[in-house]
Amino acid sequence: MPDLSLSVTVNGRTLHRTVPPHLRLLDLLRDDLHLTGSKEGCGAGECGTCSVFVDGVLLKSCLVPAAKVDGADVETVESLGPRGALSVVQRAFHKAGASQCGYCIPGMVMAATAALRSNPRLGDEEIKERLGGNICRCTGYQKIFDAVALARDVLCGVRPASALDEEELKDGSFIGTSVRRLDAPSKVTGALRYAGDMTLPGMLHVKVLRSPHAHAVIRSLDTSEAEAMDGVAAIVTAADVPGKDGFGVFVRDQPVMARGKVRYVGEAVAAVAAEDLVTAARALAKIKVAYEILPGVFDPDAALMPGAPVLHDYAADNLVKHIPIRKGDVEAGFAAADVIIEECFETQQVEHAYLEPEAGLAYVDPDGVVTVHSPSQNITHHRHMLSDILALPINKVRMIMSPVGGGFGGKEDMIYQGMLALLAMKTGQPVRLVFTREESVSTTAKRHPARISYRMGLARDGRITASEIRAVYDGGAYGMSTEGVIRKGAILAGGPYAIPNVKIDTYGVYTNNTPSGAFRSFGSLQTQFATESMLDMAAERLGLDPFELRRRNAMRAGDTTHTQQRLDSASLLDVLAGAEGAARWERGAPVVRGAVRGDLAGEGTRPPCRLGARFAAPVPEAQAEEVA
Repeated sequence: MPDLSLSVTVNGRTLHRTVPPHLRLLDLLRDDLHLTGSKEGCGAGECGTCSVFVDGVLLKSCLVPAAKVDGADVETVESLGPRGALSVVQRAFHKAGASQCGYCIPGMVMAATAALRSNPRLGDEEIKERLGGNICRCTGYQKIFDAVALARDVLCGVRPASALDEEELKDGSFIGTSVRRLDAPSKVTGALRYAGDMTLPGMLHVKVLRSPHAHAVIRSLDTSEAEAMDGVAAIVTAADVPGKDGFGVFVRDQPVMARGKVRYVGEAVAAVAAEDLVTAARALAKIKVAYEILPGVFDPDAALMPGAPVLHDYAADNLVKHIPIRKGDVEAGFAAADVIIEECFETQQVEHAYLEPEAGLAYVDPDGVVTVHSPSQNITHHRHMLSDILALPINKVRMIMSPVGGGFGGKEDMIYQGMLALLAMKTGQPVRLVFTREESVSTTAKRHPARISYRMGLARDGRITASEIRAVYDGGAYGMSTEGVIRKGAILAGGPYAIPNVKIDTYGVYTNNTPSGAFRSFGSLQTQFATESMLDMAAERLGLDPFELRRRNAMRAGDTTHTQQRLDSASLLDVLAGAEGAARWERGAPVVRGAVRGDLAGEGTRPPCRLGARFAAPVPEAQAEEVA
């Protein structure tokens, strides 16, 4: 189709443009007009970060073809307040502390403005309803609702405009005072530039060729036809790495791009830098890769079994790490128990779903310093790894942490910065890569799935006599944060409970799944879910109040943890009291879930979880690290 001519008014200024038929309104605003307050979070009309007004109607600009706004009046977040000032809604968001990472906030401000324009006296429930098309992954929403209610009250005269002002410090002290975030004004106006918002003159756009196979040898890789295309500046593969290729948090086992073998679907094989994204995408289709498919292993227990396909050539097996912890005599503890409960638990892979997709901008400055802007949560470590990968002295590598539009641990791993640095060096031009939401979900690290086998012994009064826990974490294709995750899982597996006899084993395992990495609560969520579930089951079996059962086992000041740390203070009793009150729990009420799992002497109605059955594969002693 031929390009289309359109005339559109944007923030009071009439513009005339010729645009390709595939161009979206969001692209016109961001790439042509550099109005980057409108963000792209999902590209599918779900998150609301790209919200704008078209002829006064709130729309999601990622769904609107640019040609559809011919003759229309478009308003973006940049138009809401006078230059250098904030609208009432923006001031309310600032006052209420409603912005955290800030990536969703311009869209939230637009939705709130639309709601108040439609109904200046809207109620609290209507606020929630009208903001329902916008997603936030940081604040928990309450402060956002508070901000809209505050703006409503000020606009309606219920509260004075001074309610939007900053509180005066009492006696110069910050203690007990709500202190505003210094970066809030730039977030509520959309002025803050995230990595995907940044541009430089002569900037090239990057697309990545990814493996369609979970496990395969790369027999040949031909980029010549793609490199010959008009508009393609450079292509890089593993062959372009000048230094020691490998990165990772605990072990540098992941190449910048697949080197000789791919180990998961979506692994980077080559990266293209071109004058525009369309050309870069077309170039990917011209790269020829011949794969020899290998057997894959997708279950961590199966990956530990003899004869399983081994992912890494330098290793004899798929074990990343084994963390054993021992305290007391577990078998004696079970012998003293009046009831023994066994169960298996599984937790799933979880997507971080930060609203800002991964992005980065790289260039070589006039002094030959390779510079990478990205929302990296570990820039010092990344800088040192890049120095080795690029074979450059550390003073020739610079990492700049751009504002992080949500991370939750998911931006701790250096999965794309190396490709950007190589392309910047090869082209001599700035290069930018912005993941699509599909790339972000399908190719980046997730929370570790885990399978936990658990045996707990208790006396009739509810005191735990012994706990035996064995947890296998699926680390995916590369090590990333697995060692730290399983160590934390082991340390916290028993929960905040004083247990005299403990046996814990956690295992991190390589599989051909998407790599697993850091995520909030970092390994402890998996084992804590199992522990707290076991305690509820124990309360049911013993006919005890679950709060009381936990109180009887709670660690107190002076206790020693199963990793030999003496506690000078402990707050679990206070936490339990607060949770009990908030839940309006009727003290003394036992857990009743229907069928009881047998009497004190019985096995229950469900087959027991046998801890040894799932873990027949021997664990190499050299890989074990005992904590006792």
